[in-house]
Amino acid sequence: MGAAMLTDQVTEVLIPVAAVVGIAFALVQWLLVSTVKLSPERQPGGGSNDKNGYSDYLIEEEEGLNDHNVVVKCAEIQSAISEGATSFLFTEYQYVGVFMAVFAVLIFLFLGSVEGFSTKSQPCTYSKDKYCKPALANALFSTASFLLGAVTSVVSGFLGMKIATYANARTTLEARKGVGKAFITAFRSGAVMGFLLAANGLLVLYIAINLFKLYYGDDWEGLFEAITGYGLGGSSMALFGRVGGGIYTKAADVGADLVGKVERNIPEDDPRNPAVIADNVGDNVGDIAGMGSDLFGSYAESSCAALVVASISSFGINHDLTAMCYPLLISSMGIIVCLITTLFATEFFEIKAVQEIEPTLKKQLIISTALMTIGIGTVSWIALPSSFTIFNFGEQKQVKNWELFFCVAIGLWAGLVIGFVTEYYTSNAYSPVQDVADSCRTGAATNVIFGLALGYKSVIIPIFAIAVSIFVSFSLAAMYGIAVAALGMLSTIATGLAIDAYGPISDNAGGIAEMAGMSHRIRERTDALDAAGNTTAAIGKGFAIGSAALVSLALFGAFVSRAAISTVDVLTPKVFIGLIVGAMLPYWFSAMTMKSVGSAALKMVEEVRRQFNSIPGIMEGNAKPDYATCVKISTDASIREMIPPGALVMLTPLIVGTLFGVETLAGVLAGALVSGVQIAISASNTGGAWDNAKKYIEAGASEHARVLGPKGSDAHKAAVIGDTIGDPLKDTSGPSLNILIKLMAVESLVFAPFFAAHGGLLFKMF
Repeated sequence: MGAAMLTDQVTEVLIPVAAVVGIAFALVQWLLVSTVKLSPERQPGGGSNDKNGYSDYLIEEEEGLNDHNVVVKCAEIQSAISEGATSFLFTEYQYVGVFMAVFAVLIFLFLGSVEGFSTKSQPCTYSKDKYCKPALANALFSTASFLLGAVTSVVSGFLGMKIATYANARTTLEARKGVGKAFITAFRSGAVMGFLLAANGLLVLYIAINLFKLYYGDDWEGLFEAITGYGLGGSSMALFGRVGGGIYTKAADVGADLVGKVERNIPEDDPRNPAVIADNVGDNVGDIAGMGSDLFGSYAESSCAALVVASISSFGINHDLTAMCYPLLISSMGIIVCLITTLFATEFFEIKAVQEIEPTLKKQLIISTALMTIGIGTVSWIALPSSFTIFNFGEQKQVKNWELFFCVAIGLWAGLVIGFVTEYYTSNAYSPVQDVADSCRTGAATNVIFGLALGYKSVIIPIFAIAVSIFVSFSLAAMYGIAVAALGMLSTIATGLAIDAYGPISDNAGGIAEMAGMSHRIRERTDALDAAGNTTAAIGKGFAIGSAALVSLALFGAFVSRAAISTVDVLTPKVFIGLIVGAMLPYWFSAMTMKSVGSAALKMVEEVRRQFNSIPGIMEGNAKPDYATCVKISTDASIREMIPPGALVMLTPLIVGTLFGVETLAGVLAGALVSGVQIAISASNTGGAWDNAKKYIEAGASEHARVLGPKGSDAHKAAVIGDTIGDPLKDTSGPSLNILIKLMAVESLVFAPFFAAHGGLLFKMF
C-alpha cells in the first residue's frame, strides 16, 4: 500500500495552524482598511505616500468642495446602512432560530427512533462483524453538529455584513485619491470576509471532529456519519439567508429603479429616492450575508461528503488519520494559496486606470488556480498512501494517489472554465451583452427576448464542464472522486469570496458617493469598480452552482450507500415518479421566490410613488424622504415570504422519504439536481447580462454605447426594465437554487438511517 509521508502528529498541527494563519491574515487586512478614517479631523489635504493612486491630492480640494461636510455625510450614510442591515439580520435570525430549534428536535427524534432510542451498541452498517455506537448517540451528535453548522453559517454571514458595511464609506473616501486606492480598500475588505469564512469553516469542523472522537473512539463510521449534520446546519441557514436577503434587496432595488430611473429620471442612488437606503442595505444582507452563508454551506457539505465516503474506505477502516484528513488538508492548502494570491492584487501590482480593474480580478482567479494545482499535487503526494481502496457501492475500488490528484484538479479547473464562460456571457466587454444592449433600440420586449436566449445558451459549456468532471473523477475514484472534485472547485474559496464581496462593497460605495453629493468624477470611479464587481459576482455564482452540482451528486452517492439501495433504476415506477417530481421542484421554488419579490416590489413602488406625490419638495431636494417606511416594507416582506420556499425544501425529503421510501427519494434528488443546475445557471446569467447591458449604455464608453444612450433615452429605459426583471432571477431565485439541490441531498443523507428502517409507509400499506 505504501504509507503516507506526512505523520498523523504533523497533520494534527498543520490543519489548525493553516486556519489560524487565515484568521490572522483577515485581521491584518481589516486593520489596513481601518486606517482610512471616517472622521473629518484626519483630512489634511496633503497626501499619502501609499501606492495605487493617481495622485496625492484630493479631488474635493481641487474642486473647492467642503471636505469636512463630505466626510461627515459619508459617515452618517454608512451608519444608516449598517444599522438597517444589522436590524434586519437580527430579526431574520430570531425567526430562523425558532426553526433551528424545531428542526434539531426533529433530527433527534427521527434518528433516535431508528433503534427505538436504544443505548446498546449495534452492528456497523458497512462492517456487520464489528459493533458501532448506538443509534441514540448518532441522533445526539448529529443534532449537535447540525446546531454547530447552523451557528457557524449565521456567524459567517453576519461577520461578512459587518465588514462590508464598515468598508463601504471608506471605499468612497479613498476614491477621491484615485481608483487604485478605492479598489485596494474594497478588495481588502472582501478578503477579510473570504479568509474569515474559509478559516472558521475549517477550524470549527476540525475541532468538532476531535471532540466527537473523544466519545466515538475507533468508530469512525459513526463519527463521520454524525458530522454530516454540520453540512445540513450550514445549508439550512444559507437557504433562509439567501432567500430572505434576496427578497429584501430585490424588492428595494426594483422599486427604486422603476420609479426613480424610469418615471422620475433621477440617477441611481439619488438621495431623493425614498427606497435608496433600503436598496443599499439589501446589497449587504443579500449579496454579502446570504452569499457568505451559501458558500460556507457548500464548503461544509463537500467536506462532509468526502469524509463520509472516506470513513468506509481503507482510510477509515485502517484508521489512517492523515489520509482521512485529506479534504481538510486540501482546504488548509487553499487558505495558504489564497493568501499568496491576495498579495498579488494588494501589494505586487498597482492599478492606475479603470480598465485595469477587471483584468486584475480575473488574474486573481488564474493565479489562485495555477498555484492551487501545485498545492493539490503536494498534498496528494505527502498525505496519501501510494495506493488505497475507496468504497464504491458495496465494493472497494483500488485507487492510486495520483488519480486522486486528478480528481481534485479537474474540479478546480472546471470551476475556472465555468467562471470564464460566465464572464463571457455577463461582461459588457464581450459581444453577447453588447447584443442584448443593442436590442434595447426597439424596446423592452426585444431586450427580454435576447436576454432569455443568452441565459439558455450560457448553460451549454458549464454543463459540459460539470459532466466531464463527473465522468473523470468517478472513473478514477468513484463517489469519493466527485466529492473531492467539488472540494477542488471550492479550494480557492477565500479568493472567490474576496472577489464576490468586493462587488456589493463597491456598489454601496457608489451609492454613498451619490447620496453624499460627491463629484461626478468620483461617481465614475465607483461605477467602474461596481461594473467589474457585477461581472465577478456572476463568476462567483457560477462557481457556487458548479460546486453545488458536484457536492449534491457526492451526497447523493453517500445517501444511496447509506440507505442500502443497490441500484437506482429509472424504469421502476417508484424511482421515475420521484425523478419527474424532483425535476419540477426547482420550478415551484423559483415561482415562490419570484412572486415574493414581485409582490414586495409592488408595495415598494406604490410607497415610493406615494412619497414623491405627497411630500412636497422631495424632487427639489428641500424635503427628506421617509427612508424608514421603505426599509420596513422590505424587512416585513422578506421575513414573511422566506418561510414557504424554505419549508418546501426542508420538508420535501422528510415527506418523500417517510411516505414513499428511499428509492422514490433517490429519484427526487436526481431530478432536482438535473433541472436545478440548468435553471440556476440560466437565471443568474440572464440577470447579470441585463444588468451589464444597462451599465454598458449608461457608461457610454464606446461609439455603439453612445448611440444607444444617454441615461434617460428610450433604449436606456428599456435596459432598466430588463435589469429589473433580471434582478430577482440573478439575486434571489438563481443563487437559492444551488442551495436547494445541496440541502435536499444532505438532509436525505442525515435522515437516511430512519428512511432505510421505517420509510415508505404508503408502499408498505398497499
